[in-house]
Amino acid sequence: MIRHARTADHPAIREINETAFGKDDEARLIEALRANGDVMFELVAEAEGALVGHILFSRLWADRTGLIAALAPMAVWPGHQRRGLGGRLIETGIDTCRDFGAHAIVVLGHPDYYPRFGFSAEAARLISSPYSGSPAFMAMELERGALADPMSVAYPDPFSAAG
Repeated sequence: MIRHARTADHPAIREINETAFGKDDEARLIEALRANGDVMFELVAEAEGALVGHILFSRLWADRTGLIAALAPMAVWPGHQRRGLGGRLIETGIDTCRDFGAHAIVVLGHPDYYPRFGFSAEAARLISSPYSGSPAFMAMELERGALADPMSVAYPDPFSAAG
């Protein structure tokens, strides 16, 4: 089951991210995004009464109108990886971004993984950001033409603090 995260889920979300990534950088990023009010929404995946996956979307600051979302981070408990759970979190997150009125989503992620969900470096080619030009910097339009013109986006401060 995938649902919106609740405050009571925060300790389990921290544990999922620390375990999946083998360090606490992503968990600290999540906590800083929450503290700064930058989180658009978070989703969790539940299996057999335990949380086993998490995805977070934050707001980006664009130099033109329209809500642009950033997908980061996304983590699945190691014992539940490679079963499609990450994909279901991403797909549900994309649908939820549409519900929130986002015009596009960007991600800094694995170039062999995210394209299967519609993300591409080509879609991000006109976006100026600290990550521009990296094959891992990808985007997808949720509204036709949202990425047709050049734009600059600024990530929330916790991203630069995360390194």
